Amino acid sequence: MFIKEELNRYNRQMILPELGLKGQEKLKAAKVLVIGAGGLGCPVLQYLAAAGVGTIGIIDDDVVELSNLHRQILYNHTDIGLSKAKTAATKLKLLNPHVDFTAYHERFKADNAVNICRNYELVIDCSDNFNTRYLVNDTCVALGKTLIFGSILQFEGQIAVFNHHGGPNYRDLYPAPPTENINCAEGGVIGILPGIIGLYMANEAIKLICDIGETLAGKLMTINALNNTALIFKIAQEKQSEIVKAEATVREIGEIDKTTLDQWLSESPDEIFLIDVREDYEHEENNIGGVNISLYELTSSLKSIPQGKKVVCYCQTGQRSKMAVQLLEGVYEGEVYSLKKWI
Repeated sequence: MFIKEELNRYNRQMILPELGLKGQEKLKAAKVLVIGAGGLGCPVLQYLAAAGVGTIGIIDDDVVELSNLHRQILYNHTDIGLSKAKTAATKLKLLNPHVDFTAYHERFKADNAVNICRNYELVIDCSDNFNTRYLVNDTCVALGKTLIFGSILQFEGQIAVFNHHGGPNYRDLYPAPPTENINCAEGGVIGILPGIIGLYMANEAIKLICDIGETLAGKLMTINALNNTALIFKIAQEKQSEIVKAEATVREIGEIDKTTLDQWLSESPDEIFLIDVREDYEHEENNIGGVNISLYELTSSLKSIPQGKKVVCYCQTGQRSKMAVQLLEGVYEGEVYSLKKWI
């Protein structure tokens, strides 16, 4: 039941026919865990609290630093040195006193992951490192929890919904962490990017809770804020013996290994057109030849790809190259392959 103040507070979204009073009741009953109260966590927390999600858990062992403030706008300079989780809970309670917050000023680790996650129905991963992402994913898979994922770097961000009704999970997209991990502290990030990606994550949470609209379950959305491009890819599910593969979300991708590529290049090099679909700074640092066309520029660069060749796309992990194959299928007249992890 809602008191009059709540009805007034949520009026503008309750008049949406897709949401209504029933949807608002679902939001109030929802229990959501947000892992990380930094760049992504701040907008996710602010908008879920404002929307009226009834119970929100916040876990982060970090404290506010001066270098956070250009993008983590929930905080200000008076919060420097204070716990992000506790400070966020205090500020969000002022934003919406009708939401219950639990702040965990601790690191999300193997020894606390299950006990914390089991108290929530939806988990949102706003962490910034691969170790935590794999732990969050594996915990959600073990507990059968839906996971909303987001990541940011420089001008690019990703959003996905994993493990929804047994669908693809994070390991289906990234079976293993890359050998080189550039984070925001090293590669930088434009301040508004976490806001853009975080809002998409919050929007996915509201849709999932209210069971409305089309979600990113089994899909990966990539956004480049520098050139205003957005792409959505279907994620193939690898663990077919453990989880039933959803036919609507999977398409077979032609893959070859490095040995096969080397054989093709030695036997008929003129028939092969090799494309590094990573960013230019990645290509300059380490590559195996070919041309460098970023995944985000691939569809606009079709004229530079000669017809009738065997096109082989590669990246570092074999994931972006799979996406590149999906983009080229149907628009390129020739064979297209993705190179498996070669480093």
